[in-house]
Amino acid sequence: MKKLLGDLGIEVTKDNKSAIDKKLHYWLSVDYPNCAATWKMVRKRLKEDGDGFRDRLREVLAEFIPEE
Repeated sequence: MKKLLGDLGIEVTKDNKSAIDKKLHYWLSVDYPNCAATWKMVRKRLKEDGDGFRDRLREVLAEFIPEE
């Protein structure tokens, strides 16, 4: 997951990891902290529509993309 987020320009740090995790759970409609279900959903969505899912994920987590 860290690689996927890194590819989208999202830097996961100790300070933002929990916020990213909670936002991802909310967006995917998975109860927090059920990580196994979240990663399963991520894999499923990537398989179904990889590029579209990545684009939507980038939008959802845009606040965690550092401005240059």
